[in-house]
Amino acid sequence: MRVHVVSDVHGNAEALARAGDGADALVVLGDLIDFVDYTDYSGGILGRLFGADNVATFATLRSRGDKEALASFAQSLWNSVDEPRTAVDDAIREQYAELFGAVTAPTYATPGNVDAPELWDEIAGDRVEKLDGDVVKIGGLRFGFVGGALRPAGAWPRRDAAWRPYLRTDEEFDAAVAGLGEVDVLCSHVPPDIADLTYDVVARREERGSAGLLDYIRRHGPRWSLFGHVHQPLAHRYRLGRTECRNVGYFKYSAQPYVLRW
Repeated sequence: MRVHVVSDVHGNAEALARAGDGADALVVLGDLIDFVDYTDYSGGILGRLFGADNVATFATLRSRGDKEALASFAQSLWNSVDEPRTAVDDAIREQYAELFGAVTAPTYATPGNVDAPELWDEIAGDRVEKLDGDVVKIGGLRFGFVGGALRPAGAWPRRDAAWRPYLRTDEEFDAAVAGLGEVDVLCSHVPPDIADLTYDVVARREERGSAGLLDYIRRHGPRWSLFGHVHQPLAHRYRLGRTECRNVGYFKYSAQPYVLRW
């Protein structure tokens, strides 16, 4: 069997259309949507809605870590749009239509934090098998999927927010991981909580890894733990017991799938 695995597609439908070439199946580990493009401020959903200059200001405030100024500026942008949630959902639907329409090989996908999984069934149809807290057999191996990312401590989503990232509490995420039972391949958007895998060397910050995934690996020892989320990790791979932990790469820019063979 040959399975190609990608994560952090962030709108690169052209590369996604080739990702399954030569594979028996394609696995997508989330973040299909391109919400903020930090290399092309005119791109992504924010660029489409507010223009490159405003996204440049947004990116500058975020890089400074000025949360109060960032929140104020972001709110001023949303206040300038009639029905911002509708505008965002329409932009997401447009991206998903292109992305889901691009896949060729049998595709199994779980959502990342920059995804709107509630829209997947509407747009993907039967082209993609959506899996979150589910197990599926591929080539005789059991693949378990858990989507989303971990909500920062003390942070709660606003019900009226125009953009609603897919974030879960630690308890929700851990319960989904534990509910998988025994699997051969553990598939998630976020990495297990291992410092080499969670630190982004370009952003110079620690992303949140999952203690639940780490505990699962120590308890059950799956053959592989596959994930993305951290675009430029300190280490792309880490061996924990018999488990090969692997960040499959930042697909938006690498355009190269990770190849799994058995």
